Amino acid sequence: MTPLSRRQLIGLVLLTLMWGLNWPVMKLALREISPLYFRGLTMGLGALILAGYFGMQGIRLIPRGRPEWQTVVVLGLPNILGWHALSIIGVAHLPAGRAAILGFTMPVWTVLLGVLLYRDKLTPRLVLAVVAVLSGIALLLWNEWAQLAGRPEGIAWMQGAALCWALGTIWMRRAQLTLPAQTLVVWMMLMSAAVIMLLAVALEPPQRWHFSTAVWVSLVWSVLINYGAAQVIWFALARELPAATSAMSVMAVPLIGTLSAPLIVGEWPHWQDMAAMVCVVAAIGAVLLRRSGQASSEKALSESIT
Repeated sequence: MTPLSRRQLIGLVLLTLMWGLNWPVMKLALREISPLYFRGLTMGLGALILAGYFGMQGIRLIPRGRPEWQTVVVLGLPNILGWHALSIIGVAHLPAGRAAILGFTMPVWTVLLGVLLYRDKLTPRLVLAVVAVLSGIALLLWNEWAQLAGRPEGIAWMQGAALCWALGTIWMRRAQLTLPAQTLVVWMMLMSAAVIMLLAVALEPPQRWHFSTAVWVSLVWSVLINYGAAQVIWFALARELPAATSAMSVMAVPLIGTLSAPLIVGEWPHWQDMAAMVCVVAAIGAVLLRRSGQASSEKALSESIT
């Protein structure tokens, strides 16, 4: 494996921290703002900031013709709308670290859906990964049902989100894109934010816009860091990073989310959370970390995680 440059290493560390810390930051915001309002607002503003940044770089921002607009809609439904809408509801029902662990079961479901839908090869490593993920989910379900205040439906929301992300990843890998990836992401975010805001108006109580300082900080973080800086860093690194390095970054996200939750929102993990995290990290490693000389599509899978 080619050693990372200093710029790549700093970028990867920052990106992993941003993705991991974002889970308890979202949980903090949801104390005072409804989930769909939060997601629609921050995603929409973040998309506008990205559009401005990419536009200054000279990237074409307007899709051309019906096929490119169809690509935006078809890929945006599972990748952005499904994942972001369902996951924020899951975060509202679960501790932040637990939601992060469940959300990042996505790489395993991506490969499993490839086997079921596209006849990809079923390998012993995939069987091991599925068993590990199911073990982790069982641990969390057991803990949720054991608590009087448990919210096991949150696990269903997060697994629905992970499956949407997984399906979108498969479609993204097989798509023949003619528009820049940056343009695709901006328009998927804008359209999804519009739909989520409509759902918020229809399904959630009217939102009060008077927040504490901590919640304002979390909103700014979500717009500028999660939907802004993190996306820019990822686009700068995605084509340069080896697949194994990308996979390790993904594996670290639920760890950071779980360990930072006590500091940000006061949610301390149970032993079931830590055991489930070990199961999920092992599963991601089994799916994404390539053996020496192995030719596969894992590089494309790693590059699709944003």
